[in-house]
Amino acid sequence: MRIACSLGSLLSIDEILQCSEIISDTKTDTIWVPETWGMENFSILGAVSSKTKNQKIGSSIINIYSRSPSTIAMGAATVDSLSNGRLVLGLGTSSLPIIESFHGDKFEKPLQRMREYVEIIRLVLSRKQIDYAGKIFQLKNFTLLIKPKRKEIPIYLAAINHKMVDLAWEIGNGVIFYLRPINEMQETISKMQSKKKIDVTCQLITCVSEKSDDAIQRAKKTIAFYISVGEIYRKFLSENGFKNEASNIYDEYKKSGFKSNHELVTDSMLNSLAISGNPNECKKQLNNFLQVGIDQPILQFNPIGNTLDSFKLFKKTFLDE
Repeated sequence: MRIACSLGSLLSIDEILQCSEIISDTKTDTIWVPETWGMENFSILGAVSSKTKNQKIGSSIINIYSRSPSTIAMGAATVDSLSNGRLVLGLGTSSLPIIESFHGDKFEKPLQRMREYVEIIRLVLSRKQIDYAGKIFQLKNFTLLIKPKRKEIPIYLAAINHKMVDLAWEIGNGVIFYLRPINEMQETISKMQSKKKIDVTCQLITCVSEKSDDAIQRAKKTIAFYISVGEIYRKFLSENGFKNEASNIYDEYKKSGFKSNHELVTDSMLNSLAISGNPNECKKQLNNFLQVGIDQPILQFNPIGNTLDSFKLFKKTFLDE
């Protein structure tokens, strides 16, 4: 079983590096680090690589609007060299509010943009001279100055709607799912893998505590946050079995913010989207997700109380076997 770990945006830089060093002595397959509107991803991935031995280092995700495809390729080549060939490049579109409000770009043509990004990044890493004429990007006479550690770096696409899922299976080495109901995910994986095999990963909100209720409340708050601020997740969940829950959580958020809207996350929604509870309960829930065809579960560490104490329990529960 290939277990991966995501060290999320709630952690400080020092905490991510401390947790990475702890992970380095386990059989964890990949350490994924997100980029939201906090720490810059390539910098922290380079730092994480220095604290680890064998684990792959994954970006989850680099968005395809705030950097040019050439800049992403340069960053990928740099981190892959620093990590001695351990990078997994996770790409995604992010969302309209983040791209337009935080980065000042237009959130346009995400599918075509993703296709051209992947094509250009692979061309750059091949170190051939690039003369590229796409519908969005035109490049002339560009050759990467440094020699990459590898000519090919695995590229995983974050996908929610069916068009991006189709594109992930068409051009990606893997796919990254998130907040996808377990039954829908099983159907999608079965259908898509029957056409072509790629590496299927899913980032799972994961909260473990000796006090089960504390972990459950922590997971519900995380789910409620994404439903409240993420229109794309809210719409997808509404269309896939959780219309009432998504609507109720969002309506309460508009009334009173995050004060109590997590209480509207039902047990059914919680069990379909996250892992939470005491160590024994969490292990059983992880097994449920493994049955749906996920090749690599990415356990998103959500600290409860002291971060390092919480991570030690997380490690003992999932990573020591």
